[in-house]
Amino acid sequence: YDDDQYVFALLEAGAAGYLLKSVRGRELVDAIRAVHAGESALHPVIARKVITHVTHPASHPQEQARSAQLSDRELGVLRLAAKGMSNRDIARDLNLSERTIQAHLSTIFTKMEVGSRTEAVVQALREGWITLDETL
Repeated sequence: YDDDQYVFALLEAGAAGYLLKSVRGRELVDAIRAVHAGESALHPVIARKVITHVTHPASHPQEQARSAQLSDRELGVLRLAAKGMSNRDIARDLNLSERTIQAHLSTIFTKMEVGSRTEAVVQALREGWITLDETL
């Protein structure tokens, strides 16, 4: 289903991805692999809904700003994750180990009180910590 309430409830509950029934076999396999690798997998229709939801604040209730207090490094990791980069790619880009990136993401999730990359990115966009321009 691509019903907004259903989609956002699942993403806010921690879903790392959301596909529609129309997805082809290869796309499904790629999405499963991406989620298994700690990445997000959103059908383009759903990705558009997320972007619209985040960029039009009037379309959702105003939330209080979180006191997550991310470090500069954590924010950098989150920005790269928002671009869809894997842990391995982020590690290469920042010249860090993949294990260090996993630790940063774990800390980010704890500070932001979220359970997935998707939730963290959506929340960071909502809070204005990152912008759509940074994710492209």
